[in-house]
Order: sequence, then structure tokens, then C-alpha cells
Amino acid sequence: MKLRRWSTIALVVVAGVTLGAPAARAAVPDRAGFVLFAAGAVSNAFPAGTAVGPSGVPGHWVVRFPGQAAPNGIVHVTAVHDGVGIPPGRWCQAEDWGPVGADEQVKVACYAPGGAADPRPGFSVLFTRSSGPFAGPDRYGYVDANPAGVIISQYNSVGAVSTITHAGPGLYSFSLNGLGTASPNAGHLQLTAVNPAAGARCKVATWSSSPNGQFGRILCHNAVGAPADTRFALSYQFQRSLYGPKLPPSRYGYLWQAPPLGPAPTNFNSTGVANTLAGGGPYGLRYPNLASNPGNAQVTAVGGGADFCNLQAPWSIAGPDMVLRVACYTSAGASVPGAFFAGYSARA
Repeated sequence: MKLRRWSTIALVVVAGVTLGAPAARAAVPDRAGFVLFAAGAVSNAFPAGTAVGPSGVPGHWVVRFPGQAAPNGIVHVTAVHDGVGIPPGRWCQAEDWGPVGADEQVKVACYAPGGAADPRPGFSVLFTRSSGPFAGPDRYGYVDANPAGVIISQYNSVGAVSTITHAGPGLYSFSLNGLGTASPNAGHLQLTAVNPAAGARCKVATWSSSPNGQFGRILCHNAVGAPADTRFALSYQFQRSLYGPKLPPSRYGYLWQAPPLGPAPTNFNSTGVANTLAGGGPYGLRYPNLASNPGNAQVTAVGGGADFCNLQAPWSIAGPDMVLRVACYTSAGASVPGAFFAGYSARA
């Protein structure tokens, strides 16, 4: 599929402050929060006091990040299979987010294969909001777009304007302009469907890097795997953590399973040691020297079709390393080999 820059449907540029940092390198992010909710317990939470509770509707939860209220920003959610009896081929998505007093509130929904709400807990959530450009070879940006492809909010570390184009049912083209890197691929993408009314999933269909930016297409599907329009949040990191900062944290990494393993530029570890991947689905991912909690992991499927991926278990520490297990599924919940982006970022 040939990629090109697409015309702008609508643009909304996020204004903000840099929290006292020099203008050349803003304090990214302005606000952030993340949490792992597995087996009914909160762990790996930042900031302290982060809480997860039921919304009153089975399969739906409310996450509160204390003191992190900020307009705009983005949310990423990944399902975590964390116990016997929980459908392994489940997924979770964002429903909405926004300030509630001084806190940031994120609404999450999880679904079993076929689209029934899944009331059993198991997900990883990340919220982040940034403003102000920064200098340097590293890159970071995100967009929050509605089902028509109109951008609700965005951030771009070089101050350029990114664009989204609705190209067909469930199909979108993205141009993260100015976030240029070497070709053919360098960096890392994460993508989350946002839908308060029904089950929805989104994946990166194609992706290409160039000195002008990051370009590609997004595929979104409904609960039974048919193409469907939905709101979504997309982020891009190049030698940055999942939620934007570089130092701190000093321990973060990402890779792209192509398969078998993506080009070297898409396998990054902030400590300078390559991440490793084993297995043919499920996959075992090892991030050397990144063993540090609290932290957060996110997974996004890549390629055509309606297959999707999640975390087969909560991430774990093995000596100095952080270990993730990733699995991919058909819409019916059958395990399949898959392509995906997977990243982990420690707070420290």
C-alpha cells in the first residue's frame, strides 16, 4: 500500500506551558499516570493513590489518577489475561477521559470474543498530556481523533501539525509531520480504540518513516471484526518512553515484531542492549536492564485483518530484566501468530 501525505480534514493544536523547563527542551509530559489492574488488585501505579473501581456496569471501570487533571492528552489501554477462567482472547479499550476536580479520570471497558462485556479485571492503562516543543534527535507525538478522523487534540515535539484522514470504513491515514527519522522504519507506535457505546479495536495497518515524518494507515474494527469507524488515540516514540519523558525515566524500551523481528531501528533499549523475543505466539519478550517498578507496558497489533494482541500475563521481573508475554488472536478468540508493537517504560 503506497503511503503519501494526506490533506487535512481538521486541525486542533494544543497550547500549553513547559512547567519551568527551558524553551529548547520542555518538561514532557505535563501530566501522566499509569496503572496495572490484575486479579482485582492495583499495582505498578503512578502517581501514588491511583485507584480503579467499578463504574456500575459489568465490564466497565473507572480509573482515577490523583492530581493529574489536564485537558486533552491521550490514553492507551491493553488487556491483560491474568487468571484461569478469563478468556485469553479478550481486549480492553478506552471509553473516555477527562479532568474531575484535580484528578484525571479514565473510563475503561473490556470485552470477550464476540463482543460481550467481560466483567473480569485485567488491563494496563496509561494517560499522558504534553505541551511545548523540545530539541534533540529524539521524537514524540500523539493525536486523538474522532470517528470522522477530525483531530480532537494533538502534540508534536517539533511543533509541527499532524493530520488524520478518514479513507474508508474503519480506515484512516496518519501523517505525523516533522517527526522525521531514518527510513524505512524507526521508532515505535501505540494505538487504542476509544468508544463508549460498543466494543472496538484499532491496529496499525502500515507504517513508513522518512526524514519528513511518520506516515501510515490505521484499521479499526467492531467486536465481530468488521471494519468500523471509531475514535482512537495514536502515539509515536523515537528513543523516548511510552508516555513521553526521556530522563527520567532512564529505563524504557520497545520493539516491533514484524515477524519474525522488525528492523534494528525498531528494537530500542535505553540501556543500549537489544531486547529479545522468543516463541511463535505466544511470545516471550525480554527487555534487558529495565527491571524497575512502577512501570507500564502497552501492546498494539500491526498488519491487515481483524487480528488483535494483548498481554498474556502481567509483566514480571527476571533478574535485571523486564519480561512481557504477548499473545495475538482472531476476532473469535483463537490464538494466532501476530505482528505487534510492544513497549515497557519504568517510572525511574
